[in-house]
Amino acid sequence: MSLPFVAFRSAPFLASLPLAIAAWCAALPARAIEVPHTLDRVRVDATRLRGVSDFDTPASVDALRLDDVDSNRSGTVASEPLAGVPGLLARDRQNHAQDTQLSIRGFGARSTFGVRGVRLYADGIPASMPDGQGQLSHFSLVGGDRIEIMRGPFSSLYGNSSGGVLQIWSADGAPGDDWRFKANRGRDATTSLAAQLRGGSESVGYNLALSRFDTDGWREHSAARRDSANAKLRFDLGDRRRLDLVANWVDIEAQDPLGLTADQVRANPRQVASVARQFDTRKTVRQQQAGAVYEHGVGEAHTLRAMVYGGERAVVQFLPIPAAAQANPLNAGGVIDLDNAYGGLDLRWSWEGALAGRPLELTVGTNADRQRQHRQGFENVVGDTLGVRGARRRDERNTVENRDQFAQAYWAFAPRWSLLAGVRHSEVEFVSRDAYVTAGNPDDSGRVAYRQTSPVAGLVFAPRDDLRAYLSAGRGFETPTFNELGYRSDGGAGLAFDLAPAISDNLELGAKWRAPAGATWNAALFRADTDNELAVARNVGGRSSFQNVGRARRQGAELSLRQPLGEAFELNVAATWLDASFRDAYRVCTGAGCTVPTTPVAAGARIPGVPARQLFARLDWTGGPWSAAVEGVGVGDVVVDDLATGRAAGYALLHLEGARRWRFEAGELRTFLRVDNLLDQAYIGSVIVNEGNGRFYEPGPGRGVLLGAQWTWHR
Repeated sequence: MSLPFVAFRSAPFLASLPLAIAAWCAALPARAIEVPHTLDRVRVDATRLRGVSDFDTPASVDALRLDDVDSNRSGTVASEPLAGVPGLLARDRQNHAQDTQLSIRGFGARSTFGVRGVRLYADGIPASMPDGQGQLSHFSLVGGDRIEIMRGPFSSLYGNSSGGVLQIWSADGAPGDDWRFKANRGRDATTSLAAQLRGGSESVGYNLALSRFDTDGWREHSAARRDSANAKLRFDLGDRRRLDLVANWVDIEAQDPLGLTADQVRANPRQVASVARQFDTRKTVRQQQAGAVYEHGVGEAHTLRAMVYGGERAVVQFLPIPAAAQANPLNAGGVIDLDNAYGGLDLRWSWEGALAGRPLELTVGTNADRQRQHRQGFENVVGDTLGVRGARRRDERNTVENRDQFAQAYWAFAPRWSLLAGVRHSEVEFVSRDAYVTAGNPDDSGRVAYRQTSPVAGLVFAPRDDLRAYLSAGRGFETPTFNELGYRSDGGAGLAFDLAPAISDNLELGAKWRAPAGATWNAALFRADTDNELAVARNVGGRSSFQNVGRARRQGAELSLRQPLGEAFELNVAATWLDASFRDAYRVCTGAGCTVPTTPVAAGARIPGVPARQLFARLDWTGGPWSAAVEGVGVGDVVVDDLATGRAAGYALLHLEGARRWRFEAGELRTFLRVDNLLDQAYIGSVIVNEGNGRFYEPGPGRGVLLGAQWTWHR
């Protein structure tokens, strides 16, 4: 059943569009145009190459300056600046008890909370745990300088669950930097206040960002508050030595409105499921972490880098699991209490030199990460009172750790040819010690280890100084997370240690073009074939169990274009076509009490949560102190579960922005207005894949106005 909202269908030629543009550019006059590396708008660290621009690498990499893409937005939700990245889908769920839904080329789409299948980093410090489960909640857009996104085969050099890589980097403080204060107010009593204090001397820099976000929520029972702080200190120790100290803290309290059924959405998309009120579904998160990165140059060619970090994250979540389901002695209850302590280190050596008279860069490194988790479960009922912490039903001490080694080499072996190759060996081990053992709930302790070697290589050809063509291939893997290991598909006691990691073979063919005046385009064709794909086996009593279902394929095309139009206008376009499907038939459980999957899913079925088409277009205008923009977003339909029992229709949205600057001797005032969903379209903003109660749908908000002001203080 498809919800009757605005449908979005890209033109049939979308898949061939990258090749058409590549042919057009190749036909341009073949004059040599020197394109210096300074054409790259920002430094890009995702490729881990020190002396090579991302333009010269066989990988799809985007770098977004947050000052450019976040200036007229609230600056509080990670999905806001990511809308114009091809191949990436970031959905604001209108539910701050759950993180932004993030997937890259279809990887990570099955996640019902948090981020899986995509590696996350903040200032070089992992925001994904060793099992691949990650969080975006502590990313500081206020203090951020840029976000980098890597897609394709070279993502596998980051280890487990590297279907893609997303990194946020804080700005360095420097002498004369401005301080800034930003406030905005939007619909549903949504308020955001933020301050960034940045500056320093030639040898020391600081960047302190503080923010508070408060909202009543667009839907009922969706109020939230988030306080955050991020600090970065830079010490230039001279002689190519540098030390960065980073710390961040976040405190979140949020109601959880849950999803809605199709009938509930039609009746009132702002309503909440009745069980959300009955059990007062909600979540609190408190996290603090700190890290240090030290770089030491040895001579002109060698660089040593060491990173160490540690942190704690405490999560308490109240779920709407009915008391009847908790009568099962193996049920873990309706209240989740997680205390996480984590940390790790990364050591690497880089060398820049020559081989056969041609530039060569080598990097060799190792890293180890560890997460220690105290997982407790409690009933969510005491007597007749619902939504309170009751009797204990689970008590585990879990540990997951990885030990990885990696190496990569870049060699420009001919005047117009270069090679980038690498390999990573990963070991991921899970250990669980069960402290809740009763007559009806036996000891669930156990351990399992996964090992995988991931090679990757890519070739770049430069037919002209402003054009690059490349071909890359690699292998990646994704282990089950601790949450996916948590429940066996047969309903028995213990963890699902029989699950195997999913192994993906990735291939990408792409082209990049840069013009001195600032015009750029990037196009890529890609395919990822996965064995042992992880999918839901059954969803019973509010708990999902997983299984390996055989082969899956994700293939498609991406295109991005930036084109200045005279001095006042700039056009940005991003388009994605993606076909994500299961290649083998398999079976799933349906109905209460099912422990043996019997309902068939046919080969060729769509992977749920993955739209086949995405389109983004934005036209910016600047005229003196005034600026304005019109932005359009289109997303295709998605199926909501493996059986395609329902779907959310595609949609197209239109947004408008306007801003005005006033300059004063002491600083600059900028006011802005943004109108989201100008045409007030009804649409489904995100879906909860394979939700066991049929509450798949999370409606997107209607028309909304955001008013804001930012004061920049010149010191």
